[in-house]
Amino acid sequence: MKVQAIKTTRVEPGDSLTALLETFVPALSEGCIVVVTSKVVSLCEGRVVAKGAVSKEKLITSQADAVVRGPANPYGVCLTLTDGMLMASAGIDESNAKDAYVLLPKDSQASAVFIWDFLRKRHNIKHLGVLITDSKTSILRSGVTGVALGWSGFEPLYSYIGKPDLYGNLLKMTRINLLDALATSAVLVMGEGAECTPMALIEDAPKLQFLDRSPSIEEQESIRIPLSLDLYAPLLLAVGWEEGRGLRGTLGVDAAEWK
Repeated sequence: MKVQAIKTTRVEPGDSLTALLETFVPALSEGCIVVVTSKVVSLCEGRVVAKGAVSKEKLITSQADAVVRGPANPYGVCLTLTDGMLMASAGIDESNAKDAYVLLPKDSQASAVFIWDFLRKRHNIKHLGVLITDSKTSILRSGVTGVALGWSGFEPLYSYIGKPDLYGNLLKMTRINLLDALATSAVLVMGEGAECTPMALIEDAPKLQFLDRSPSIEEQESIRIPLSLDLYAPLLLAVGWEEGRGLRGTLGVDAAEWK
């Protein structure tokens, strides 16, 4: 598998996403994946709030589904549930933004489908993958890796269920999360600082099943685990969550369970 960062000019609020794609994405071949950081999408959408216009605490509450109001931590962030994922501070970012907070995209999944459709037509190819990525922390692990906020063009999971292991035992649960595995490889080459490489091109990725359509609702939901079935449910349900913009039923629990 080959993963190559794509260098661009500095992206500013209000820039055209299609112009960036036209200018900087190289000629594409069948079966490649184009990765775009969520911050680029957010900046092009104008999802920027000037510091001082509102407190960060209120901004987090307005963007998160639920928030933990725990004791202060040395990182200046709080734990939230946002768009069906555990996130620091509802994904609000201050890096690579001048005196402003950058919010998550309005709809990362819709943006991924838009980019997928635009690039397929522009490069006249059938099989193309697109990822909208962000960086994330992991429980009890230092540093950040990648996570996919939206995608299009291929199956999100590779299943080993029913396949034998080395000793002929049939696997019962194992599936590979292709979205986050690929997002992590892209985040590694794109970087987190002043590299000015907010896009990447992945070629020859294994285990992919390409689609000639955008993901169905069922495929979008297949990457999520309802909170009630999650391995970490005992921890997540034990803390004092407060409702933010409102739990929207995507987590598999009733809002009353958070009280």
